[in-house]
Formats: sequence, structure tokens, C-alpha cells
Amino acid sequence: MNKLIKKRFDIEVTSANKTFSKSFELDKDVLFLTGMLITSDKDDLLYYRGSQRMEVNKEEIFPENYESKLLQSGINVAPKSRYYDLGKVPPGNGIIKVDYKDIDHPITVFSSYRVSFYFECETQG
Repeated sequence: MNKLIKKRFDIEVTSANKTFSKSFELDKDVLFLTGMLITSDKDDLLYYRGSQRMEVNKEEIFPENYESKLLQSGINVAPKSRYYDLGKVPPGNGIIKVDYKDIDHPITVFSSYRVSFYFECETQG
């Protein structure tokens, strides 16, 4: 029987109006990516300033400028329902590439923040 695990990867956003690119490697026993969630240590900056492009195994799953607020979840959502449903994305080479973009927004003042990407993964159990 397969099991679900959660994997977390972080990007440190240290400059305003800049794109931060990072690749993350999944464990070899991951069969599918089934869900995804984005959070931050400064949720307001992520909500108003953030967007990203994301690919798994060189296949785009979120296009450039996909707003981070569409992938965040509030505390009023049940924990089992917080992840964006990806279906069953095969990991292929196991590389997740993220281009996270910070853009000025009139109601925020920039300060460094961390963006965390959580992936729900189905593994061989």
C-alpha cells in the first residue's frame, strides 16, 4: 500500500522586485505529486507581492506570473483540504524547478521573507 508524505522546500526572498530561481530534488521513492501548498513567514508579503512559475520534470505545472495567493490556504480551511490538488503528477527526474518573483505592491513594504513550498507526495509504502 502506498503512503502520502509531505516535503518542504524553501526560498529566501532577500531583495525586492527580483526573481529567485531554485531547483529541488524529490526522494527516489516518490511515485506521484498529488498536492501543493505555499506559505510564508510573512503571509501578507507572499499574498500581495508573490507569483511563480513551476515545473516538474521540465513540464510546466504553473505558468509564469501565477499568483501565490491562489495557492495559499487560510486557517479556516480544514488541514486535509489545504493542498492544491495536482491529481497525480509523475516526478520523472524528480526535479522541481521554481521561479519565484517578488513585485512591489502599494500596500506592502518590502522586508526579507521566506517562501515555503509543501508538496504532498505518494510514495511506495
